[in-house]
Amino acid sequence: MLHTMFLNEKPFDQIKNKSKTFELRLYDEKRRALNIGDLIEFTSHSDDPQIILCKIIALHVFDSFKALYAALPLNKCGYAEDEQLTASPND
Repeated sequence: MLHTMFLNEKPFDQIKNKSKTFELRLYDEKRRALNIGDLIEFTSHSDDPQIILCKIIALHVFDSFKALYAALPLNKCGYAEDEQLTASPND
């Protein structure tokens, strides 16, 4: 199945260059339709929109962003090394 999502330019570029391999989203009704093996078409919010296609290889569901931040490597969630010390589930 193909899903479409939009990203700001920075996280889009991080996914494109493979420095960000986890996309964090609320597990709402739309995200509950995601399955391993599905494709996500990410479109950048930019003056010159780009599209990349990604395959879902894993799904991690947490009860809270606090639990997520404790379990996942923040560098793979889009945080630079100097941002990881101040990263917060409230971001």
